[in-house]
Amino acid sequence: MLTAADVMTKDVAMIKGSATVAQAVKLMRERDWRALIVDRRHDQDAYGIISESDIVYKVIAYGKDPHQTYVYEIMTKPCIVVNPELGLEYVARLFADHRLHRAPVISDKLLGIISLTDILARTGSLEKPRAIFLQEELQQEVEKARKICAEKGLNSRECAAAWDVVEEIQAEIAHQRAMKPVKTPFEQYCEEFPEAEEARVYDL
Repeated sequence: MLTAADVMTKDVAMIKGSATVAQAVKLMRERDWRALIVDRRHDQDAYGIISESDIVYKVIAYGKDPHQTYVYEIMTKPCIVVNPELGLEYVARLFADHRLHRAPVISDKLLGIISLTDILARTGSLEKPRAIFLQEELQQEVEKARKICAEKGLNSRECAAAWDVVEEIQAEIAHQRAMKPVKTPFEQYCEEFPEAEEARVYDL
């Protein structure tokens, strides 16, 4: 699966919160950037972000003087940041949930910025959605769990642990689809072997 690090834009600019909006606009025009990351004042501080939308909606729309308005007055801080290892599907979901257009990619330090454009530009490279991979993995684990239970016994720890793995995958699939399945594979298994229900209660 592609990650944020695979598609992010590494050419990103920082600006101080004390800079004027006019300085921010100048920097954006020079490099054709749509947003700037606002630098932290110290290591425990949060990053901020200022976008062209902030400038239009919060400065121009109200007739404010960009030379007398400062970045810290209109920036978003703390801003939502993305881990470089985060899968692209999850980045897209994060953007959808918070209605983001872009976010800095950070791992201890600023690595880049990822935007809707970056995500869309790579959709042609996406293979199977994660839900499909998970469905395939689920079927494999169900078969494995059935085999383990047949070999080790319905009340064995191995049997219970195998179904734990199945239900973890099932939960992730349900989360992907934002819905709860009618019946889990384990519930279907218990219809065949009612005594298997007790196998889920065991001491570690």
